[in-house]
Amino acid sequence: MGERKFLSKIFLIVTFLTVIVIAGCSSSDDKTASEGNGGSGKVTLDVFQYKVEFKEQFENLIAKYQEENPDVVINVQTVGGGNSYASAVKSQFSSGNEPDIFNVGGPTEVEEYHDYLTDLSDTAAAKAALEGTLNGVTEGDKILGLPYAQEGYGLIYNKEIFEKAGINPDELTTFDDLESAIKTLDSKKDDLGIDAVFAFPAKELWVMGNHLANTYIAPEFDNDVTKAYEAKTVDFEYGDQMKRMLDLQSEYSVQPVLSLDYSQQVEQLFSLGKVSIIQQGNWVYPTIEQMDSEFAKNNIGMIPMPVESLEGHLPVGVPQYWVVNNNSSDEEIQAAKDFLDWMYTSDEGKEMVLNEFKFIPAYEGYDTEQIADPLSKAVYSYAEQGKTIGWTFLGTPVGWNEDVIGVYFQRYLSGDMDWNGVLEQAKEEWEKDRK
Repeated sequence: MGERKFLSKIFLIVTFLTVIVIAGCSSSDDKTASEGNGGSGKVTLDVFQYKVEFKEQFENLIAKYQEENPDVVINVQTVGGGNSYASAVKSQFSSGNEPDIFNVGGPTEVEEYHDYLTDLSDTAAAKAALEGTLNGVTEGDKILGLPYAQEGYGLIYNKEIFEKAGINPDELTTFDDLESAIKTLDSKKDDLGIDAVFAFPAKELWVMGNHLANTYIAPEFDNDVTKAYEAKTVDFEYGDQMKRMLDLQSEYSVQPVLSLDYSQQVEQLFSLGKVSIIQQGNWVYPTIEQMDSEFAKNNIGMIPMPVESLEGHLPVGVPQYWVVNNNSSDEEIQAAKDFLDWMYTSDEGKEMVLNEFKFIPAYEGYDTEQIADPLSKAVYSYAEQGKTIGWTFLGTPVGWNEDVIGVYFQRYLSGDMDWNGVLEQAKEEWEKDRK
């Protein structure tokens, strides 16, 4: 009986260990075999993206793609707007929840995530990308990302309010001209029915640290993101102009600016006619359209922030790139490439990119005559004429735009830091990173 019991115990142990091994193998199988699909062979892709403005439209595109490709399941998570995408995507990786498709913003982040990036040079989208749009993600023969779109930003204004105040936006090419117009608008606030001239969302580090700062830093690097990426220092040659623009928007804004966020700026204040100007880009159009389609279609325009020697030039660039995680399985990587190709090169995808996303295409094969919204038309016009300022903020040290100069701008606006301190410490942090 002792021997039987011993053999019985051995059998139970072996059986138990076998079950554990099988369960372990099952749980570690990649998503192509099991995740939520009952082992049906479907491929599941996790997408982690930043653009809140087209969240609903993007999800509609995914639904259409899944209808046509029933063997692919795409889960999308959108983080942006008032939340930091850069911090959120880092958390995804550190927690082990690595997405199959995510976003990087040019050479600085390409370096940061380099080991995760798949070569996409064999995709149809990479072959169709417009000249210059892949500069920030090209490494020898490799193409490590696919551009979202072209975007531009500046001062978006309410046409009706400008007309009532007797202001011609086309004449506001110098800072003095702009400042004079702002003072006129401010003096007529009650008659114009506005709370303030601007809604300046100083709570949003990216509005100041990425976009406002870039307008006055890019000329120092000849508007070349690669030069900014390779630069050992920054001299703030246009620092005085940067300060004037920051002060102007802050002084004539709805207060307090440090608690004003993106949603309040675009939805509650500008779209409802409570302010006449906001510093934003063409990406806000879908939000404004949802708030008031007639206002969006007929009553808004965009002009550049004035820069000495670059009057009438608008900052235009690629905001982010789609990248594919090299840690994903071969099946997931191929499925991710197929999806991105479909989005940007199929007839159905192109139609949605142009007319639903309201993107300015970064690829060949689009009928740009279909660009309908006034903000995108303005950006495309500046780009077509070559009157652009580069997006060099995509080549600054990691985190420098928001965590350094953006934070210093906030401290300056709160009175905790003087302007010289902002520039000196921001320069010091740049140099420290580039040693």
